[in-house]
Amino acid sequence: MEAEAAKYIGAGLATLGMIGSAIGVGNIFANFLNGALRNPSAAGSQVGNLFVGAALAEALGILAFVLGILILNA
Repeated sequence: MEAEAAKYIGAGLATLGMIGSAIGVGNIFANFLNGALRNPSAAGSQVGNLFVGAALAEALGILAFVLGILILNA
């Protein structure tokens, strides 16, 4: 019974990385919009960097979710 509770606690703690991922993606897009409004002519050349950064941050959130699922089903 105690092992079952510990498994749920561990899975919940593992998925806390999704919060950091959401904050990171929000910061990436907020800073891009801030820079694009300051210098619209340079915004077009930075869209690729924007999506690469968002994809890397989102991948960490997905990894945290998968680890939580793996802990829960172990």
